[in-house]
Amino acid sequence: MSVVGIDLGFLNCYIGVARSGGIETIANEYSDRCTPACISLGSKTRAIGNAAKSQIITNVKNAVHGFKKLHGRAFEDPYIQAERAKLPYELQKMPNGSVGVKVRYLDEERLFAVEQITGMLLAKLKETSESALKKPVADCVISVPSFFTDAERRSVMAAAQIAGLNCLKLMNETTAVALAYGIYKQDLPALEEKPRNVVFVDMGHSAYQVSICAFNKGKLKVLATTFDPFVGGRNFDEALVDYFSEEFRTKYKLNVKENPRALLRLYQECEKLKKLMSANASDLPLNIECFMNDLDVSSKMNRAQFEQLCAALLARVEPPLRAAMDQAKLQREDIYSIEIVGGATRIPAVKEQISNFFCKEISTTLNADEAVARGCALQCAILSPAFKVREFSITDVVPYSITLRWKSSYEEGTGECEVFSKNHAAPFSKVITFHKKEPFDLEAYYTHPQEVPYPDSRIGRFTIQNVGPQHDGDNSKVKVKVRVNIHGLFNVANASIIEKQSLEGDHNDTPMDTESSSKSQGRDEELLCNSRQDKMQVDQEEGVQKSQAEQQNQADEETENAGTETKAASGEKQDQPPQPKAKTKVKSIDLPIQSSLYRQLGQDLINSYIENEGKMMMQDKLEKERNDAKNAVEEYVYEFRDKLCGVFEKFITEEDSNKLTLMLEDTENWLYEDGEDQPKQVYMDKLQELKKFGQPIQERCMEHEERPKVLNELGKKIQLLMKAVEAYKNKDEKYDHLDPAEMEKVEKYINEAMNWLNSKMNAQNKLSLTQDPVVKVAEILAKSKELDSFCNPILSKPKPKIEPPSDGQSKANGEHNGPVNGQSATETKPEPAKDNPQQTKPPGEMEVD
Repeated sequence: MSVVGIDLGFLNCYIGVARSGGIETIANEYSDRCTPACISLGSKTRAIGNAAKSQIITNVKNAVHGFKKLHGRAFEDPYIQAERAKLPYELQKMPNGSVGVKVRYLDEERLFAVEQITGMLLAKLKETSESALKKPVADCVISVPSFFTDAERRSVMAAAQIAGLNCLKLMNETTAVALAYGIYKQDLPALEEKPRNVVFVDMGHSAYQVSICAFNKGKLKVLATTFDPFVGGRNFDEALVDYFSEEFRTKYKLNVKENPRALLRLYQECEKLKKLMSANASDLPLNIECFMNDLDVSSKMNRAQFEQLCAALLARVEPPLRAAMDQAKLQREDIYSIEIVGGATRIPAVKEQISNFFCKEISTTLNADEAVARGCALQCAILSPAFKVREFSITDVVPYSITLRWKSSYEEGTGECEVFSKNHAAPFSKVITFHKKEPFDLEAYYTHPQEVPYPDSRIGRFTIQNVGPQHDGDNSKVKVKVRVNIHGLFNVANASIIEKQSLEGDHNDTPMDTESSSKSQGRDEELLCNSRQDKMQVDQEEGVQKSQAEQQNQADEETENAGTETKAASGEKQDQPPQPKAKTKVKSIDLPIQSSLYRQLGQDLINSYIENEGKMMMQDKLEKERNDAKNAVEEYVYEFRDKLCGVFEKFITEEDSNKLTLMLEDTENWLYEDGEDQPKQVYMDKLQELKKFGQPIQERCMEHEERPKVLNELGKKIQLLMKAVEAYKNKDEKYDHLDPAEMEKVEKYINEAMNWLNSKMNAQNKLSLTQDPVVKVAEILAKSKELDSFCNPILSKPKPKIEPPSDGQSKANGEHNGPVNGQSATETKPEPAKDNPQQTKPPGEMEVD
């Protein structure tokens, strides 16, 4: 199982993998660890990553970049409309109301969903990680900004599905950084000690996030997260672009904003200038050749001017830091260190703002670019059964408070209950009990829309089906489990109805329905919900370690009245006399839930996107094969033409050489004219046609180089064999055991081989180098092999072993024993018979042993 963490950035992407006992960031085919988040679509194929980035200027309308924050948004969204004005490519409304990207691909207008675009990028990252790990990749952890709402997160999940990835977890970027920081720390305080509080500040290309985390040994708890989704490196670039556009308008009378190509070039140059100003405080030049209308433009700027220009942006650094400290209820002295990551934190003025706020030095121990990918890879390793990782628990937070709303059975009456507060621990489950007679809807939404950087506060609608009254006509008790899962997504996990089956006949101890007006009913529910909510929450948090059943039961006891519709008011409850309860049997039945999630892509649509991605990948593969076939023809033409004037010159006649040179020239011209765009088979046929003429020359050259060596080896072999035959004839004891008839055959075979060798060498010597050889290297090697297989078994036959007779052995025994025992030779004859039992006895004894 592969372990891969993907940092899906606005500008660039990084891939972290676990291998060789550690986490490393892998490089792509360009030996670059950073892959640009860019896709360029062409008339034949797609370019993704580095190849696409180089086409941004030349393929302006069809090079898609900066699409990360288009996820999960409607086309009418104010943010989308603002982005639309800045982007060089066209955005269009999809049939489902979301954003689509209109490009020209395979010579036709195509509309791609944002999920498809991100799916293409993720498929490329998957391919990169597969080539680095040399094995298939499916499971991964993908990073998302901590401020992403449910709709945006589900959109990224759909993109992962389109790319063929199984996303084990969508991880908040700041939490990934915190994990990469904490898991290697050996000096963290013990669990019972006061935790170490660390602030993580991440300012990337498009957004700014702050997270405060508490660390103990083997434990990470996020205390608070704050953010400004509209401040990042690109805003500083925009400030420079606006400044220089205005300067060039007055200085050169050029309207840069009207020319998309020129504007993109200015953006690229301003980004370079910004990076240079982070390292140098002096005046730095900006020069662009042939900028617009064949004009060269130049200007200059220094760091002080830049900071003055971006004063409004720099003022936005502090508020999220202050908010995070307030939410975490911490003072400056409680902070152990401030870790910064993200490209834009390299700007000296940004560092200064952060440092001034905390009144202490900031730490840059983490790799600003790769920390998120490393954290994601670590999380993937923790979730993977294939890797053993140090015990480390991670508790994240819910970024926005979430409320459930439901309709009362009275006219216009609604009940609502805040199920998850802001910065509540996640993942987390809660169980709420309702008393209902009929199916009902639960609507989930963000409690404070003004805090959410998204125009719609809706999360989804969940219909609890198959709810009916009890057998006695009373309300049924319905338990609903709500959950914020590992991806940070809210959902209604399950619902069940509790059926009471009376064992001692009917009893009437249920409270009556209230007759209060819908308005007061709604207030009662709200009060009940609010008064009970805190208690429910505390009990559940205390019971996190308990088993599921215990947790559920405790929650039920505490939340039975939370959100009930038909409970009597507290005064009516007290008036009822207590009645003896009959014994009841309780039965729990799971209920079906119909979910309607806001901006959720249907599975059928995702499947069609997956199919389209497969087709595009196949198209890319075919185009690559076609280009490879074309390049092979071109390579053959150039290589052969060089060799015709070099190594092949003496192996071809002048006439043939002229003819072949002409043929190669014609092929080269064809490649750049009619053969510019031909099917793969045409190129393959062309190559075969050239090889039909070129192969014999190539073979003659190769044979000429190899032949002397193999002939020499065969000659040596024949000489050695002849020496062996000669030694046999001279009665050498090494060969005196061999059969004369077989040796005669060997001698005959050697003579034949020698005659064959001499005749072939003589015939070959008579030929010129431009003629095909009489004997080929392969034939000589085959002859050598035949000689070995025929002669070696005969010549290397071992001598037969001469075993001494048993009499001789006994005689030896007698000789040995005789002098010792003082016996004569005649007395020793019966000795073997006596010895036999002694010889067979020891093995017998060993067996017993």
